[in-house]
Amino acid sequence: MMADLIGRLREAGIPVNREISDAMESIDPSRFTDFDLEDFWCDRPVPFMELESGTSRTISAPHMIVTLMHHLEVKEGQKIVLLGSKGGYLAALLDFLVGKNGSVIIAESNKEVIRHTEARIDGFESKGEIRIVCLDGREESDESYGLVDRVLITGSIREVPGEIENLVQEGGFILGPFGGRIHQRLIKREMQGGSWFDTDLGGVVFSPVDPSDSVLNPLDPVSLSFHIEDSLDFISEIFEIDDLVRGRLGELVSSLREMPRDLPSLNEFSSEEEILEHPVVDLLLSEIDWLGPLWPLFFEYLSLDVASPGSPEEESSGLFGGHDDLVP
Repeated sequence: MMADLIGRLREAGIPVNREISDAMESIDPSRFTDFDLEDFWCDRPVPFMELESGTSRTISAPHMIVTLMHHLEVKEGQKIVLLGSKGGYLAALLDFLVGKNGSVIIAESNKEVIRHTEARIDGFESKGEIRIVCLDGREESDESYGLVDRVLITGSIREVPGEIENLVQEGGFILGPFGGRIHQRLIKREMQGGSWFDTDLGGVVFSPVDPSDSVLNPLDPVSLSFHIEDSLDFISEIFEIDDLVRGRLGELVSSLREMPRDLPSLNEFSSEEEILEHPVVDLLLSEIDWLGPLWPLFFEYLSLDVASPGSPEEESSGLFGGHDDLVP
């Protein structure tokens, strides 16, 4: 089945070299998930676990896995940091590519994901070294990682944690989807002469690298402000937005971020009065005259269809992705 999938990816123009195809055919994805792999063979993301919060974490669609490995330019003997485990599957593929003299360090922040990944990596016959480091927001010394050649970020992120960014040695680079919840740009960030140089590799859609970011409270003012900004960036690539409207949206974003963080929460039992008096709702209603026509657009772009170029079906269901990633 893997050989057929790789053939379809090549026919669709996805760059699959001999090394990557050997890795894909040598590593069984079923080792890293108990979920059915039908979606995976159809070139779609597949869950590897469901968190206690109810959100699921996925192994990316094969076309995106191949695309990431292609742009990562892996060589034998390299040391690679993987930010976000993807259940251990990506680490196993990278281990195959770096060989016995290389190493893969999985940096993961979620304890549930760490336990799952440890269980799946345990007993795996790796070529080199695979180890897991808990990324808990505290600064780690270089002894935890050492200098590395590559950092691969497996989920959307706004900024690279300082303790990870500082590990990249001269000539190395970071590859990842930079942006908000709705869409990102796949960026290759290279370290040259002590400075960073970015190469934009195209638009992608990934779920957040931190699972806690997947749970959106629609009345959290900071989350809502980021959602408006992300939506505006995305919509601006398709429609022309008036400068006056753009300015008012900027003012709305600033007002949301200036709100207290301990605002009251609402649920299905909240009264109409409680809803209307909520500070976020009150602010939005005060701007409804100009904001109303735009509001549906902000949520239209949360529901997008993923491109699956390696699917056996001839026709794709759409261009954009509400799954976890999108071919660049």
